[in-house]
Amino acid sequence: EVQLQASGGGLVQAGGSLRLACTASGISFDDYAMGWIRQAPGKEREGVSFIKMTDDSTYHADSVKGRFTISRDNAKNTVYLQMNDLKPGDTAVYYCYADPMARGARDLFTWGRGTLVTVSS
Repeated sequence: EVQLQASGGGLVQAGGSLRLACTASGISFDDYAMGWIRQAPGKEREGVSFIKMTDDSTYHADSVKGRFTISRDNAKNTVYLQMNDLKPGDTAVYYCYADPMARGARDLFTWGRGTLVTVSS
């Protein structure tokens, strides 16, 4: 069974940091691009970041660029999202996904259940 389990969310004050992790099982992890999206009540779902099969190619949304950094450890089947200088606008449920061969076909993505990040002002 394919499972993605996200962790690391919590409650922090503005300016603080968190590191999210998403560990995958049931897939050949190093054959998948990995990414993060977030969704907050009343706001549109937003793609945050993704990383291809190695650290050589990454994407970060303009809203988080310079503050968030995605990385992966293929030996641990884990993708990370280091979030620094958190802002109240970052409050959301963060979901990780796995994209086979980085093809970008959403219908083929595997999704985790998400982890809640709450940033207070």
